[in-house]
Amino acid sequence: MTALYDWLYTVFVEQFDFWIILGFFAQAMFMMRFVIQWVASERVGRSIVPVAFWFFSIAGGSLLLIYAIQRQDPVFIAGQGLGLVIYFRNLWLIFKEKRQDPTI
Repeated sequence: MTALYDWLYTVFVEQFDFWIILGFFAQAMFMMRFVIQWVASERVGRSIVPVAFWFFSIAGGSLLLIYAIQRQDPVFIAGQGLGLVIYFRNLWLIFKEKRQDPTI
C-alpha cells in the first residue's frame, strides 16, 4: 500500500505544475466536444456532429499538442498532430459546402 501511496503522491503532488494545469484544461476542452455533440443530438433526436464539435476538437487538440511537446511524448505528439489535420479538414469541408449552398 505504501508503494501505491508513494506513486500517487509523486504523480499528483510532486509533479504538479503549470503544465499539469494546462493538461487538465486541455483535456476538459477536448472532452467538451463530446458533451456538445451529445446535447445537439438529443435536441434533434438523432446523432449529429455540430460545427462546435470541430472547434472544440481544434482548441483541445492544440492545447494537448502543446502539452505533449512540452512533455516530449511522441505518442501524444503524433496522435494530436494527425488529429488536428483531420479537424481542420472537416471544418474546411463544412465551410466549403456552406459557400456553395448558403441554405445549409
